[in-house]
Amino acid sequence: MVFTPSRDSGSNQAFRAVLEESFQNRDLVQLPTGTSVPLLRNHIWMVVRGMVKLHSISVHGDELILGLAGPNEPFGEPLAHGDLCEAATLCACDLLCLSLDEIEATPQLAMVMARAMASRMRQSEAVIALLGLRRVEDRLRGFLELLAQEYGQPCEQGLRLNLRLTHQDLASALSTTRVTVTRLLGLLREEGWLKISTDRQLVISHLPKRH
Repeated sequence: MVFTPSRDSGSNQAFRAVLEESFQNRDLVQLPTGTSVPLLRNHIWMVVRGMVKLHSISVHGDELILGLAGPNEPFGEPLAHGDLCEAATLCACDLLCLSLDEIEATPQLAMVMARAMASRMRQSEAVIALLGLRRVEDRLRGFLELLAQEYGQPCEQGLRLNLRLTHQDLASALSTTRVTVTRLLGLLREEGWLKISTDRQLVISHLPKRH
């Protein structure tokens, strides 16, 4: 079992409450699947609904997944390393764009933002730890466990990932090939550890359901 950072539901609810109270009159930016999100100088994006992929391009032209940002999680230029990071929506998203000045002027918002960034850091550390595993199968299991614990929705079969991660996305995140990921996903399905829902989403069946 690979360590996966758990979500603090209380913090998430507090974060949403602060956002709604402070920015209830602000318009959300609605973006369809596969849209590039500009990383604006001195601005932080907050995911209200959906999922954003953070990635970069290696010197060999390969895409490298750096992390994911889901509901109530921040990303943006102040949290990235120079021009190395890019962002794109994995599904239809509602995003809120906040300037650093706005965040600094709202102490409660700044506090919960710090907690959200700490959660993102723990996620990044967990992914780095996964990349140290020698067996690609262990990396894949651990990564899917991480996603399920962080973003999975309870269903009859286990935890469903409401994400549209392609086999290439998984391969890019785990420093392997699409062919290898496809083969291992087939083995995990044969084992019963992984299932495919009727709407073609991944379901991790051997993890405790979140309530």
